Amino acid sequence: MRDFMAVGRSVAVADNGMAATSHPQATLAAVEILKAGGNAIDAALAAVAVQGVVEPQMTGIGGDCFALYAPKGGAPIALNGSGRTPAKTDAGRHAASGSRDVPPTSPESVTIPGAIDAWCTLSRDHGSKPLSEVFAAAIDAAENGFRITPRVAADWAAFRTRVEDLPDAAAQFLPNGNVPAIGDKRAQPALAATFRRIAREGRAGFYEGEVADDIVATLRGLGGVHDADDFAAQRSDYVTPISTSYQGHDVVECPPNGQGLAALMILRVLAGYDVAALSEADRIHLLAEATKAAYRARDAYFCDPAAGQVDAALFLSDTYISAIRSKIDMTKASAPETWDDTEHRDTVYVTVVDRDLNAVSLINSLFYPFGSGIYATKSGVLLHNRGWSFRASPGHPNSLGPRKRPMHTIIPGMLMKNGRAVMPFGVMGGHYQACGHANFLSNVLDHGMDIQTAAEAPRSFAFDEVLELETTIPDAIKDDLSARGHNIKWADAGIGGCQAIQIDHTRGVLLGASDHRKDGLALGF
Repeated sequence: MRDFMAVGRSVAVADNGMAATSHPQATLAAVEILKAGGNAIDAALAAVAVQGVVEPQMTGIGGDCFALYAPKGGAPIALNGSGRTPAKTDAGRHAASGSRDVPPTSPESVTIPGAIDAWCTLSRDHGSKPLSEVFAAAIDAAENGFRITPRVAADWAAFRTRVEDLPDAAAQFLPNGNVPAIGDKRAQPALAATFRRIAREGRAGFYEGEVADDIVATLRGLGGVHDADDFAAQRSDYVTPISTSYQGHDVVECPPNGQGLAALMILRVLAGYDVAALSEADRIHLLAEATKAAYRARDAYFCDPAAGQVDAALFLSDTYISAIRSKIDMTKASAPETWDDTEHRDTVYVTVVDRDLNAVSLINSLFYPFGSGIYATKSGVLLHNRGWSFRASPGHPNSLGPRKRPMHTIIPGMLMKNGRAVMPFGVMGGHYQACGHANFLSNVLDHGMDIQTAAEAPRSFAFDEVLELETTIPDAIKDDLSARGHNIKWADAGIGGCQAIQIDHTRGVLLGASDHRKDGLALGF
């Protein structure tokens, strides 16, 4: 039971269906679909479509998607909805120029958006309602307008530089040169028309015809090599999930090119300790050391499986994990993990459980806030810049190449017990996500927190030579960690954001959580 004198939120409680997202309008859209008889897939797609309208700095149909779907009583299914580079990509272009990264606002940074194919695949294979009904709330918000919520306004202001020097994007997202304020009303009529076209034509409404032509023309006008064949060829892939055991549960993730394997590695390291008995400083230190080790492997090896095989069994083996544990000194920080590539920031996460206990864990992203800033005006599509995360050096598993997927940070999670889903969950926050998955699950399974309290708990993240702490962590713990050799930095803002739905099969109860770092909520009926 939480402390009702302290600032916080109770878990949401329901039994007929529940959704949890980072935006109230998206959560409401999902619940309305559930109440109208739709299933978890229908509701999750309704929510993420709304978020692409009302959180345009975070996500949209010009981005990528990953999903885990656990039918009632069944094994989880994983879908990789990330896009590939154009076939005519010059693999050596940036190596020859000596640049470290693909320019983040260049057409080369835009891989073919995978989200719409992923959504249409999920709807076709597992949904129950037509896309016209699923997209109705998103179309209404885009056509008739939506109000700006506080976190959206803050992000919009913080990252306005992405679009302010790009005339087409600035005209849409900075009206009269201004950032919309809390409560302002905005609309995206061109995007509404594109949603209507996709609702009528399915994936062809995006990857063929007027919308694809508009996007290709926009990119080619900027010097891109994208063509109609690249868009027509984009397909999502069902992939085999990967998992590990933790505290009597199975934690399921999507395999690389995502970083879910890193989350499992961190949990495997933690499993060798009595985490519940550790002090808070010890716990943060251990999480930091496990994170640095897992991310070293991630940065060196994780990539598009079509370009290089990543042996999950090896990275999760007793031999590999024992070697990591043997190097952890609980009194001293190890060498910092240095990141020499681009930062991943913007994502939305959606989870839905329906009355039949089908569970969806879905994540969608533009990569950087406002993506590439490249805006196709006729179709209203803001394009991501996921290709910015490719390494410029030839020979690296995650180097730039034709028809290739980059390493992704976005990862949906699913907790299983005795072969059944007991909690779809996700933690937004770019690179933090793998660490965040492990930390959130440890809060629930090691410390016995309810999922709302676990989501709200103070966070830390060891990355890029610093150990970042949220300001809710006491100074005494900061000083303890500094004494162990950690380079401490207070976080400028809350680290990430979390949504989860816990399924109590015995009582037939759903418990939902959405943390305070975003505008959203969990809601059921």
